[in-house]
Amino acid sequence: MDEVGRKESEYQIKGGGDNEDSMSMSVACGVINTVDWRGRPSNPNVHGGTRASAFVLGLQACEIMAIAAVGNNLITYVINEMHFSLSKSANVVTNFVGTIFLLALLGGYLSDSYLGSFWTILIFGFVELSGFILLSVQAHLPQLKPPPCNMFFDGEHCTEAKGFKALIFFLAIYLVALGSGCVKPNMIAHGADQFNQENPKQLKKLSTYFNAAYFAFSVGELVALTILVWVQTHSGMDAGFGVSAAVMTMGLISLICGTLYYRNKPPQGSIFIPVAQVFVAAILKRKQICPSNPQMLHGSQSNVARKHTNKFRFLDKACIRVQQGTGSSSNDTKESPWILCSVAQVEQAKILLSVIPIFASTIVFNTILAQLQTFSVQQGSSMDTHLTKSFHVPPASLQSIPYILLIVVVPLYDSFFVPFARKITGHESGISPLQRIGFGLFLATFSMISAALVEKKRRDAAVNLNETISIFWITPQFLIFGLSEMFTAVGLIEFFYKQSLKGMQTFFTAITYCSYSFGFYLSSLLVSMVNNISSSSSTGGWLHDNDLNKDKLDFFYWLLAALSFLNFLNYLFWSRWYSYKPSQSQGDTNANESINLFGHSSKNYSGDDNIP
Repeated sequence: MDEVGRKESEYQIKGGGDNEDSMSMSVACGVINTVDWRGRPSNPNVHGGTRASAFVLGLQACEIMAIAAVGNNLITYVINEMHFSLSKSANVVTNFVGTIFLLALLGGYLSDSYLGSFWTILIFGFVELSGFILLSVQAHLPQLKPPPCNMFFDGEHCTEAKGFKALIFFLAIYLVALGSGCVKPNMIAHGADQFNQENPKQLKKLSTYFNAAYFAFSVGELVALTILVWVQTHSGMDAGFGVSAAVMTMGLISLICGTLYYRNKPPQGSIFIPVAQVFVAAILKRKQICPSNPQMLHGSQSNVARKHTNKFRFLDKACIRVQQGTGSSSNDTKESPWILCSVAQVEQAKILLSVIPIFASTIVFNTILAQLQTFSVQQGSSMDTHLTKSFHVPPASLQSIPYILLIVVVPLYDSFFVPFARKITGHESGISPLQRIGFGLFLATFSMISAALVEKKRRDAAVNLNETISIFWITPQFLIFGLSEMFTAVGLIEFFYKQSLKGMQTFFTAITYCSYSFGFYLSSLLVSMVNNISSSSSTGGWLHDNDLNKDKLDFFYWLLAALSFLNFLNYLFWSRWYSYKPSQSQGDTNANESINLFGHSSKNYSGDDNIP
């Protein structure tokens, strides 16, 4: 505490203290100033860096540990305790997880516009904690659950949770969803904010941070899927949910302990109004002709405006200054911001439109993730779970398989592959985020192919030979998807975080989580559609019964494999079209860099010429 105060005092004496003029100048130049916990300009000798981000990583590991222990075994609780059917339980879980990621947009908006990352995390972290506590209370009290019943042997006579009992259950899980959804994008963004992208050395550390964040995520998942799931299995779901509440408390303590060391980006006011102004102004001036010289556009002289692109040129009309008459110069006429916008505003709107295809290309990927948290867990439940005669593997712990590998692979990737690739490509991350996403999407297809083959083998053995195959046959589908997620998830977060020009980093990060949401909602839609279409056949529905031996789960996996491959081809098209726009700090020389997915970055790619 004394050392921090001493360094802050030295910083103020040297002229880095409360200088409102310098802050105003920086904002005018498009730079987002960072402040300390008291709202004063941050000191680079004290605030930010690896030390500050470590506290955020502690929260991230604990938060994912708590939510994963609930989410990944929630289907077991819903079936065994709430007595919902298999298909309904799967939809409850996918809707719950989908809602978490959809609410990330709310967290990103509140953070960038009004609260800032730190306060958004703190407020909604306690909302999430309250949900864990309520869920633990319901699991502990018999009065809040239906009478005990075995759904697999006597399902027809089991009473489904309804009324007040169902209300308590859904209130608890959606408090968790609200809290977790708002916390997730802010954890990533707040940790990334600790690194100054204007500094090349810090930019490399930022790339390392994204890998470290995924490492923390993997550690949290592994502990949740082994130790916490074991607690749920052997000590009861009430104890397991209680442990999740305790772990979340530890994460919030970790966040608070780093308060003195954070560099915080202050909120900028509503982030949607400047973007909305662009569309309104462009529509109002739709009959205007864009000048051939971009320097004639309003605000084209600013540093940010030097990043002007030729995509969506219709929006450039928002920057055209309309002559109001001959009596006065147009420069003397102050026009409404809903009529005249700056180039920087227009570029922000262009970025929002440009990333939509990349975002959409990851939805099917997350639909596959939904299967690993629902049907694959039930698939494992129908296998021989014994590791030895006295020890068996909880089916929910199957999802820990990829994270055991990733705890080893992620540090090796960052320590060896990234420096090696960096020498070849010159990219601070080794390979570009778009290349990383593409490789992950390519791998995801093979996860579903493996799942389909194993399910066919399992069902044939159970039905024709009356045998139960080992649960370890299911390992490849989790292992392949784990590697796929390491590439896709980290690449997607890094890609979106680096797109924002000013004050929207958290919201852009939240967009990546929205992809998870749509993926899980698509999973629910596909399950319903497949059931409705296939139930009319003579062999019955693919996912109609609670008994996997009667269902055709492997057919559903083959459908997802086909969708995944088609989605990969779709991504190849859009990744070649997208002109990669790095952060301001990476210089204007990279402004027109595009991505060759499996090769080097190529300059001056003109693939967007056909786009208006």
